[in-house]
Amino acid sequence: MSRADAILIAGPTASGKSALALVLAERLGGTVINADSMQVYRDLHIITARPSPEEEARVPHRLYGHIDAAQCYSAGRWLEEVRAALAETAHAGRVPILVGGTGLYFKLLTTGLAAVPPIPADLRAAVRARLAAEGAQKLHAELERRDPGSAARLHASDRSRIVRALEVLDATGRPLSAWHDENAAPVLDPDHAVKVFLAPDRSVLRARIEARFDTMLTAGALAEVRALAARQLDPLLPAMKAHGVPWLLRHLRGEITVEEAALEAKADTRRYAKRQFTWFRNQLPDWEWIMPEEATRVIQALLSD
Repeated sequence: MSRADAILIAGPTASGKSALALVLAERLGGTVINADSMQVYRDLHIITARPSPEEEARVPHRLYGHIDAAQCYSAGRWLEEVRAALAETAHAGRVPILVGGTGLYFKLLTTGLAAVPPIPADLRAAVRARLAAEGAQKLHAELERRDPGSAARLHASDRSRIVRALEVLDATGRPLSAWHDENAAPVLDPDHAVKVFLAPDRSVLRARIEARFDTMLTAGALAEVRALAARQLDPLLPAMKAHGVPWLLRHLRGEITVEEAALEAKADTRRYAKRQFTWFRNQLPDWEWIMPEEATRVIQALLSD
């Protein structure tokens, strides 16, 4: 490679990111490193469209399926782990190819993140118990009094983020917004990376999203979610909110048919893809937007610049 220390591949869900990363890794001698917040979970292989065991055997893959669904994985932990994965990849003389749809991971990778101290388990449990007893609106009102900066960025029904903001406030005595204002040095210099966002035609993406969910069901997604449900985990955990999981859980509880669950899951995924387009356009405007079918050629040209 010439000017680039790494290749960063982002894009909306179902845009072909993983397949592109695999092709590039085989051509360039690369290691594929996960930048998707749901593909870290061991319990969610099918429903998160993680690379197959056969694909993982073709080139080294890092940070996939190594976290139990009972854990609350964070962006800060990902940064720690990706730093180690990048060092390991460099030591092996391979090209790091980071791929995923979690825009926050890419932003923090190239801008840095303040190290919020770990939240004690008893405090975390107390805040979640309050959420169950009092509801998200009441906790959001409290957050407005104690940390108006964080509250202003959160909808009153955003249970997980409200809980997170109160946890940090209770544990550290400082607002989460204050921690975010104190970014540490970035892990990766953005000026020494090829950064691309796959931007397929919207109608094509819609068809891919719908076909992929049907394929997931055929491949055993329902059984995967049934096994997750049997663990009776906290519904606020990130793994319990992966796209498709809440709707399939409702089907398993007998509330809706599997066909209804599939329709709603596809609709959620389409809305999420739309938000991904908007987020990257606003938050990472210097990334190169490319059509998936042009991606290999464009990336190799960028590497040669």
